Amino acid sequence: MLNLLETARRGLAEAGAESDPGTRYVCAHLAALRAAAAIVAARGEPGTGSRRRRPRSVWELLPQVEPTLAEWAAFFAASAAKRAAAAAGLPRAATAREAEDLLRDAGTFLSVAERALGVDIQPQLPLRSAS
Repeated sequence: MLNLLETARRGLAEAGAESDPGTRYVCAHLAALRAAAAIVAARGEPGTGSRRRRPRSVWELLPQVEPTLAEWAAFFAASAAKRAAAAAGLPRAATAREAEDLLRDAGTFLSVAERALGVDIQPQLPLRSAS
């Protein structure tokens, strides 16, 4: 769990240093994904048993293990298609403004995740503006 949070924090720093909006968007979204995965890992996947299930997204699992984060899960799930488009290198998949907004939101979410897990909140790394 702590490793996922550390990786998320590094991903935010990488996103902050990125000048390409698509790459910035992808890095920020993946940082949020890792923070959510840390919560799911710490709380345990709901409904695990001997019955096989279809794979589920961390954004589907998060509200089940931490209902107070349902809005965050919906927000990041809604932005997953844009992340996939940006990761595929589609031109104009994410604007500079969208990337900057997602970076800010992912940073906030990481802090929320750390609080939910009772982890000492790491100081926010300075973000370089893409302008």
